Order: sequence, then C-alpha cells, then structure tokens
Amino acid sequence: MPQKIALVGAGLSGAVIARELAEAGQAVTIFESRDLIGGNCHTQRDADTGVMVHVYGPHIFHTNDDEVWDYVNRFANFLPYKNRVKSTVGGQVYSLPVNLHTINQFFGTALRPDEAKTFIQGKAEAIADPQTFEEQALAFVGQDLYEAFFKGYTEKQWGCSPTELPASILKRLPLRFNYDDNYFFHVHQGMPEHGYTDMIAGILDHPGITVHLNTRFDPATAGEWDHVFWSGPLDGFFGFDQGRLGYRTLEFREFRYDGDYQGCAVMNYGDRDVPYTRITEHKHFAPWEDHQGSVLYEEHSHACGPDDIPYYPIRMVKEKELLTTYVERAQQLKGVTFVGRLGTYRYLDMDVTIREALDTARAFKSGSLGAFLASPL
Repeated sequence: MPQKIALVGAGLSGAVIARELAEAGQAVTIFESRDLIGGNCHTQRDADTGVMVHVYGPHIFHTNDDEVWDYVNRFANFLPYKNRVKSTVGGQVYSLPVNLHTINQFFGTALRPDEAKTFIQGKAEAIADPQTFEEQALAFVGQDLYEAFFKGYTEKQWGCSPTELPASILKRLPLRFNYDDNYFFHVHQGMPEHGYTDMIAGILDHPGITVHLNTRFDPATAGEWDHVFWSGPLDGFFGFDQGRLGYRTLEFREFRYDGDYQGCAVMNYGDRDVPYTRITEHKHFAPWEDHQGSVLYEEHSHACGPDDIPYYPIRMVKEKELLTTYVERAQQLKGVTFVGRLGTYRYLDMDVTIREALDTARAFKSGSLGAFLASPL
C-alpha cells in the first residue's frame, strides 16, 4: 500500500526524490511556495528576444558521476557547453581560472609551463597551513594575483574581509600552467537544450506525483504524513525560533542590449570599486542558438534578509554554532528528512544535489533513512 509522502520544494532535490519514489509505487505530493518549478535552476524564454534566461542566475552542469549524467539525459537533451570565464581588472580582460595565458598577460611575460610554475612559486608566500581565504590565496598565487583577481571580488561577494573567511572557499579553485581556460575539469559538461525547467518538468511528469504551486507546507502538519522530505531552509522548519542561519543573497539587475554586449557568458569584475561581482549574458549559455537581442544581469551580492532568496550559506563560527543547535533538534524528529542546499545548509553543485537525492530515495526505500543522509556540519 502506498505511503503518504510529502516533499517540500519543487527544485532538483524534491523532483528527483519524488520521481524515484513514484516509480517505486509511492504516492508523492510536492508543496512549492513559489509559482514555478525548478527552484533557483528555473529557466524561461524571454518573450522579446527568445533568449533562454536563467532567472535566478546561471547554472552550468558539470560532473564526473556517470550515473547522474545518464539520469539528467533521461529527461533532457544535453548539448556541450564549456564555461570560459573572463575577468575585467584594471581596464584589462583576463582569462579565469588563472592559467598560463593569465600569468603571461598579467606580468607581461612569455613563460613556458615549467618557467611559469617556478615564477609563481617565487611569488607565493610560505604559509605552511593556511587558515583563512587570504592566507590560502597568498600561498596559492602570491600578493599580485591575489590583489587582482581574488581580494576585491571576494570582498564584494561575501561582504567581509578575506581574512575572515575560511581557506576552504579557495581550495576548490584551480591554478593551471597551460592554456586551458575551461573553468571546470569534469568529464561531463553541458546545458539542457531547452533549459532546466523543461528538464525538471520531465522528471515530475509521473502519475504518482502531485505538485501544488503557491502552497506553503506547515511543519506543524508533518505528523499527518508517513514521511516528509524538507528541502526548504533548515531553520525555517523550526520557525527560525533560535535565530536565522546566515546567507548571502544576490540581486540581479537586468538590462538589455541589441547585439553582443560582452562576447562571453560570464565576465567577472575584480576591482573593488565596481559595485557588482559579474555580468552574465544569457544568450551565450546556449551557443547553439542565435539571437540578435541580449538579456544581461549585473550581480550584486549582499546580506540575506528575511524576505530575500538565500543563495550562499555563510558557515562562519556563529552560523556553525546555530547550525549545531538546529541539527540536533532535527535528528530527534521521526519521519522527516532534510535534503538539498537549504535543508542541510551547504553549498551544493547540481550533480551533488542529484546524487544525494538519488541516494536519499534509495535509503528510504531500503528503510535505512535518517534525518540527514550526509552531515551538514
């Protein structure tokens, strides 16, 4: 007999879990507070230009997980896409991540890979165990490249000094001593031909799934369900009664252009006196399409208020203390599992989100599921 299962949120986590359980014969009801599916991955065609717009900021799919890649290709036709980011600094345009071209252009040199490696090693500071973002950057590339490409951008993105941020934020960024300007290094990289919302609609297209948009789920009713999967904010489940976990949010200031504004999808702005972190030109996220008009976003980062959309968990000491309190309470609950970026208060790439959703659904079907599949601490 099917169980009565509620899923809170119609983003990637909710959609994938719902589909897995529906295919196993369960009846699943999804509650989505917005009037759309897809969460922050939501895409839609601009009526005037025909451009596929990433409404809540660009999402680029990249993974080494073959099963996840096969999964998304069940529901969408993924076309090749390489993320080649540029950065405007001091009136010059450079390639990111920092690579041999960046190094040679910035320092006015023509170094070979081995020469560049030795050169940067000479610039890097001897910091044995970097603890902060700044220490990691100085040990990584030295003062000059840090000041140009990391310091100002990071201050704008996080609203604080890099000396206050953990080194782990920078450790996942590559440094290359060749001319490879592909931002990611994963085997599978691409974009869904018709956007992420079309893909997620395909995942949700199952008779065992019912979706209610513009509908908030009341945590007080969780006991009326056999199981609840909560992908909303962890602290929101408890009514924020111990305080709010800290996030950074993004304000997208849209503008239009007749033609090609910047020649690339993503242009970072590293200078501190430029108020935005980057400009994204959305037609370049679908290079197989041809559009005369262009839709662009300036991205402005600021502290997340109660009415803002949370994007990046801050996870500083204060937040981790509060997180521990909420996690301990969540783990005492029966029949509720917290999933996804907001539910576990972690920054998650799309492929990791899908992997954890698949694993969560399988754990539920096997009877081995707890409040958290992966610890958020």
